Amino acid sequence: MPSSSVRQRRSSLSTSLPVDRARVLDTLVNNLEGMAYRCLNDSRWSMLFVSQGCLELTGYGPEDLVNDGCVSWEELTFPEDRMRVRGEIAHAIAAGKRFAVQYRIVTSAGQVKWVIERGIAVADETGQPVIEGFIEDVSQRHMTLEALEHAELRYRHIFEHASEGIFQTTRDGRYLAANPALAKLYGYAAPDELIADLSDIERRLYVKESRRQDFRRLMEAHGEVINFESEVYRRDGSKIWISENAHIVHGANGEFICYEGTVQDITERRSYQEQLERQANHDLLTGLPNRNLLGDRLQQAISRAERLGYFLALVFIDLDNFKFINDSLGHAAGDELLVEVAARLRACLRTSDTVARQGGDEFVLVLNDHYRVNSIISLLERVLVEVGRPVNLSGRDFQVGASLGVALYPQDGLDAESLLKHADVAMYAAKDRGRNNFQFFTRELNHMADERLNLETAMRTGIDQDEFMVYFQPKVDHRRRIVGVEALARWNNPDFGMVAPDRFIPIAEETGLIHPLTDVIMRKAFVAAASWAPTHGHPIQIAVNLSPKLFLSEEIVARVASLLRDAGLPPERVELEITESVFLGDSERAVRILSEFKDLGVGLAMDDFGTGYSSLSYLRRFPLDIIKIDRSLVTGLEHEEEVAMIARAVISLGQSLRKTVVAEGVENQAQFDFLRYQGCDEFQGYLISRPIPAADFVELLMRTGGQL
Repeated sequence: MPSSSVRQRRSSLSTSLPVDRARVLDTLVNNLEGMAYRCLNDSRWSMLFVSQGCLELTGYGPEDLVNDGCVSWEELTFPEDRMRVRGEIAHAIAAGKRFAVQYRIVTSAGQVKWVIERGIAVADETGQPVIEGFIEDVSQRHMTLEALEHAELRYRHIFEHASEGIFQTTRDGRYLAANPALAKLYGYAAPDELIADLSDIERRLYVKESRRQDFRRLMEAHGEVINFESEVYRRDGSKIWISENAHIVHGANGEFICYEGTVQDITERRSYQEQLERQANHDLLTGLPNRNLLGDRLQQAISRAERLGYFLALVFIDLDNFKFINDSLGHAAGDELLVEVAARLRACLRTSDTVARQGGDEFVLVLNDHYRVNSIISLLERVLVEVGRPVNLSGRDFQVGASLGVALYPQDGLDAESLLKHADVAMYAAKDRGRNNFQFFTRELNHMADERLNLETAMRTGIDQDEFMVYFQPKVDHRRRIVGVEALARWNNPDFGMVAPDRFIPIAEETGLIHPLTDVIMRKAFVAAASWAPTHGHPIQIAVNLSPKLFLSEEIVARVASLLRDAGLPPERVELEITESVFLGDSERAVRILSEFKDLGVGLAMDDFGTGYSSLSYLRRFPLDIIKIDRSLVTGLEHEEEVAMIARAVISLGQSLRKTVVAEGVENQAQFDFLRYQGCDEFQGYLISRPIPAADFVELLMRTGGQL
């Protein structure tokens, strides 16, 4: 071992040696990916110096380019770009400014590359004017942008040339987009005219203003409308009948983005339908389809379900206690009850569905185009509630329940007769179970219906009994140092065990339980975070998802501020993750709430970027700090070039806008290395850590020192 004095002399010697700046600069310049240069401002761009990067960039070595070698830079420049490049550079030099210009070059192998050249005119060592700058290959970036432009062009071509009218609207009745076919249908010369003039769809378009309300009610109830037929005004005041097929566009977390759909002119078909309605196919008392029309509707529904592959549900309804009311109050009261029940059943259904009177106090529902059994269950629950509301008969309120039997096509029958038979069997099972309930003919679907109802009840109890926990998933920087965590809700129920978030979050959203649930998660997350010591000299940031249903509520900012005060957690340590759906509709209100959050001091992140209608205007107009790349843009990027190109473009976009870019769903080292190389700031996923309880996260910090 050298003595202390020797070590001191060596240290003194190393610190006293001057830095060879020329060597450092030469090493740096010749190892950059690209070509540094000095050239004359002449017709050939005569090179006086080029760095070693010229060989990889052009295929020519320095000796080929410098001092009128075998090729000049003017000759390398793509012929069609030469005049533009010279003009832009000349303009910048005349103004005494730096320049940056993109153009094409042709390499020694004949390959065309896109490059970006940045430089400035300066005086050399003798005072003579020269140009110095740097040229780098941007072909990959250019290809990415071209691919995105081509994809948008293809979509735009379909949109512009479709024979059907296509639209996107907000909830409050404003057009976001319309194609030429829709403009022509409504009597406008161009989509822009339609969008500007029809700013209030409810009052300006529909002959019956209530149709827009019906449209919204059905949308909120079912998420879609099928063959929604309405009489509307054209621009010149004439009337036509249209049919709309539309659905709600949802974000990744189920939040509302917009209504989207198509429109057809059905004036002629409507006239024919009205003629059919005049025939004897309807029940005289209730106005509902009778057995004859039910058979026809059911056969059409079976054909449609077979063609499209959706569920068709046949529901047999028998009113409970109808005989008692009919016998005690008389047939007139019984008829009044049947008319009221028929109206309530109609109000529950979409226009594409059918409610028919089978006879006596029996009704049949034909429910089309369901791709999830859960949506059928929700509808049946609503039917029970509506039928069960009090009915005033002869000056007194009566409550009449209903027993519902359900058969599904194709599981429970392939023809109308089998479906009716099995729905009738299921209806009697509902009566045997105590009436005022519904039963599926299939045992497994009954179990699903029961589980959904039980989960909602268990959630209410679980929130009160503190069954919900917070798990934390670490986020790391490019050195794999822990810089933050995302707080995630977890539920361990005594009866159901660990319930996955994708099972209980949608129920919470639908039932309003998302409000108390979010309070519980935030409170626990903030208290835990307040106790964590800094790592690597920096406090650990905590990210919390904020439901779109809560974001626009008036008290949300005050509520978050109160929870932070109670936990003793500085707002600067909190990031609220929101999805782009909050920006649609009332954008001014969204701006105000975001600004209030910024004033509070919390960070704001756009979650799941790239999964919906991601708009650059959101990133420009709204005070967002962070972009979270959705896992769908990470999964497979190591072997799918298109995925890699999009991820690269998103990261480049975030860097340009000075946003922190976070990648979700990083599951292997190849993905991490690619994203890190592209300049991604933070990383989250199973490669780093799965979500873990608070105690395990604290132990992880102590064991690793915050370095994963």
